Amino acid sequence: MSESLADVLLRIVERRTDVLSGAGHAIGAEGVSRSALADRVEWPVLAQDTAGHAFLSGLLEQRGNAIIAEVKMGSPKLGDLRTEVDAEAQARIYGEGKAAALSVVVEPDHFFGSYQLLERCRRASGLPAIAKDFLVSEQQLRWARDAGAGAVLLIAALYESRELEDYALAALALGLVPLVETHTATDIAKLMSNNAVRYDLVGINNRDLRDFSVDIENSIRLRPTLPASALSVAESGIHKRSDIEHLSSAGFDAFLVGESLLLAKDPAARLSHLRGDLLGARP
Repeated sequence: MSESLADVLLRIVERRTDVLSGAGHAIGAEGVSRSALADRVEWPVLAQDTAGHAFLSGLLEQRGNAIIAEVKMGSPKLGDLRTEVDAEAQARIYGEGKAAALSVVVEPDHFFGSYQLLERCRRASGLPAIAKDFLVSEQQLRWARDAGAGAVLLIAALYESRELEDYALAALALGLVPLVETHTATDIAKLMSNNAVRYDLVGINNRDLRDFSVDIENSIRLRPTLPASALSVAESGIHKRSDIEHLSSAGFDAFLVGESLLLAKDPAARLSHLRGDLLGARP
């Protein structure tokens, strides 16, 4: 993990590492050899019967307008929302509103989530789902798989290039597609370090996890540098239909929307507006 990470992200990762270590789980992508890629001619492809393939298919079906709608029960910025948000009802709205996929933040100590929350929301929505955690152990990948997730989040800033590759391989081995989240040119460079690696899903987060500031133009600036073969996801700071159109015109395939939907008085109308439905409400 880079020493440049500021205190908020560092505290979250240190806490996650302490919890996983205390539970007796090995730290790191222990199921994949550090030399695994040396023996591979091609990067592995997800089988069609995996949850990961279903997640990618959901995005491809709405490519250019695919909304990944998020449920989270709080954050360091928002505080605890557990008494304010009915997670399963929110997830059901996303499914009925034709979101392409569901995102559930499962980290428990700062975002008040769980893998059980993911499973309940996935069932309520009927959508393919991504587990958003701060990954420090392969055990978290198994929890995500067992909860029915099709994708997992890998925050590039947390890893060196080879460690990122190892976690991606471990995810693929479990039928999960890794969404590699980047925020800087340095993060993106980690994706290009090995010609054998082909990431299928790469995001650019407009929120700086070091201080939680948001700049939607961050995605626009960095989009041309993403791997050409990857589906691209713009994350955070998306509030209205014009944001989707702006990002789509820049080449993004999908859009992860959290607080705009989560805090909306009428999340169904907001989702309809974001999708560009004819009857969509204005924000």
